[in-house]
Amino acid sequence: MRPFTSLLLLLLLLLLRSAEPRRGPRSGAREKGTGGRVRGRGRAGVTRRQIQGCKEYMEAGEKYLDCQDRQLTTVMQDWPKDIHHLLLARNKIQILRDNMFSAFTQLKSLDLQQNDISMMEDGAFTGLSKLTTLLLQHNGLRTASEDVLLPLPRLTYLRLYDNPWSCLCSLDSLIRKLQLPSNRNLGNYAKCAEPHSLSGQKLKKINVDALCEADRRPGDKDGGRPKLPIKVKPEATSMCHTYMFPKPLLDCSHKGLDHVPSDLPSDIVKMDLSSNSIKHLRAKQFLLSKDLKLLNLSSNNLHHIDTAAFAGLLYLRELDLSNNSLHHFQYGVLEDLYFLRKLPLDNNPWICDYNIHYLMYWLKHHPGVAYSGLICTAPSEFKGWRVEDYIKTYNGDCPKDRQTGSVDTGQGGQGGSENDAQEEGGETGDRQGGRLPRPLQDRRPNKFEIIRLS
Repeated sequence: MRPFTSLLLLLLLLLLRSAEPRRGPRSGAREKGTGGRVRGRGRAGVTRRQIQGCKEYMEAGEKYLDCQDRQLTTVMQDWPKDIHHLLLARNKIQILRDNMFSAFTQLKSLDLQQNDISMMEDGAFTGLSKLTTLLLQHNGLRTASEDVLLPLPRLTYLRLYDNPWSCLCSLDSLIRKLQLPSNRNLGNYAKCAEPHSLSGQKLKKINVDALCEADRRPGDKDGGRPKLPIKVKPEATSMCHTYMFPKPLLDCSHKGLDHVPSDLPSDIVKMDLSSNSIKHLRAKQFLLSKDLKLLNLSSNNLHHIDTAAFAGLLYLRELDLSNNSLHHFQYGVLEDLYFLRKLPLDNNPWICDYNIHYLMYWLKHHPGVAYSGLICTAPSEFKGWRVEDYIKTYNGDCPKDRQTGSVDTGQGGQGGSENDAQEEGGETGDRQGGRLPRPLQDRRPNKFEIIRLS
């Protein structure tokens, strides 16, 4: 029995060893599958990484997919289909193909600015029946027809500027649609780049009947020879970035601007003009931006602001003037800012003399405004003082000898009341041209405070 038992054990061992190599490859195959080498699963893994390269987030109950600056040449069909806002700015997309976005039926906004788009097929936006905002500025579009906009019945906001539009017969139907009175926010600021006779004219203003005339005589009147295209210097807004979501923002920071752009959009809520070289704010430069709530003018070496510079900014809530070269505000500069709540003034060389009084007077009568950075830098005796403290010193009591020696109450008295003395002192200061008196030491508590204005 023992030899028989031994033989059975040997057979069992051989069977076990022969079974192990078979299990090994199967196990290995499963491991490779989880690693992404199986065809179907491998593609899914790539898609997940691509989605992770974009930023998906929720705001105000709506879903955003931010795929800006990703070197993309097309959209990925494995992206979430329930997104409401798709941000594709600053990629490498060249052609918008038919049905390119048809899977994203919930889209309300599509940002395609600053790509290399040179052509749009007529069915590029098929399926986007809920789209209200389409941004196509800063691309290479030369022509398009009205048909490309037909799948967008709710479109109310369309940006097309900074494209080299060729204003010939092929653009006729699109321009006619843009010029309809009901489409007042479609295609604003877009201009013709060619032909030479129409160069620089806005699509919204151009005479449509002139398009085919220009097409029939491409050489204009120069002996039938076609003219070389003239490079049109881009306007200031073509240098800026426009973001419509979550709130309309015009980002013109670090663009080397030496003035406020003259063609500011009327529906911008936030405007960033920081880190430029704007030294002078002229009157009514923001008059059309009536919805503006935040204006950043920091780091501009700004040294002068005209009285009506902020005219029209009724709803402005935050004005950043920090890191500039302001010495004071002219009287009336802040009078249009009824709802201002935040006013950073840090790192400006404030001069504590008669001219600084208007700013403190306005702040005192607008206690809801949170401000910072009001520190005297000159003259030397007040350097480092808070402007509020300087104002208190300026309004100190006059010495007794000046009260008794120079005040005439009109009643034959020698001294007069304390109120009369302070009022007379104010008139004397005005007659002397508003010169700054030396800081006076309080001899008794003030009953009230007088703030003098120019």
